[in-house]
Amino acid sequence: MTHRSTARLRGFAVLLALAVCLIVPGAARAHPHVWVVMKSELVYAPDGTITGIRHAWTFDDMFSTYAVQGLESKQKGVFTREELKDLAEVNVTSLKEYDFFTYAKLDGKTSPFTDPTDYWLEYKNEMLTLHFTLPLKAPVKAKGIDLEVYDPAYFVDFSFADGADPFVLKNSPGTCKVAIKKPNDSETEAKLKRLGEADFTQENAKFGQLFANTVSVRCP
Repeated sequence: MTHRSTARLRGFAVLLALAVCLIVPGAARAHPHVWVVMKSELVYAPDGTITGIRHAWTFDDMFSTYAVQGLESKQKGVFTREELKDLAEVNVTSLKEYDFFTYAKLDGKTSPFTDPTDYWLEYKNEMLTLHFTLPLKAPVKAKGIDLEVYDPAYFVDFSFADGADPFVLKNSPGTCKVAIKKPNDSETEAKLKRLGEADFTQENAKFGQLFANTVSVRCP
């Protein structure tokens, strides 16, 4: 692999690192630079324990075009999973620093994730989709699951895919209710107006949570 290609592969890590430099006073100057449309699954084991979250994140066309520049492929404009293998590894490695933008509570207790598994990239319709599984450090049975996906610095904008079943339960042991809440533009705008300058400093760069996508799962 050439030095130029290696530099290209680091693109996602570099772009994410820029987030800390883009936190500036004033809500009007806070905006995302990468857009992700996601589909996710809550994964259960046969014994009914929750083992993790499986994500499929589709990046916007501009970021996707940047990310594959310089990559070698047998067919121009077409990339196989194998040809994207190194890029997938760079993506998940860089995401670790940001906790994979995924935060879970099971029965009210914070449940950390461990290193991702089954990760791979797909290139389709000129857009990249990153597939990966986030295993819980310890599988657990829970009746209440609360999940948030967001970038605290709001450098990356996340949204669930439109249409049916953007979030599903994989091998759920019973009948559970799933509620998805997407960011409400009017509510978010009102909250942003109430924020002071201190909320936009690097030390307090949590305002991205205002744009969180939340999932609540309740099981009998």
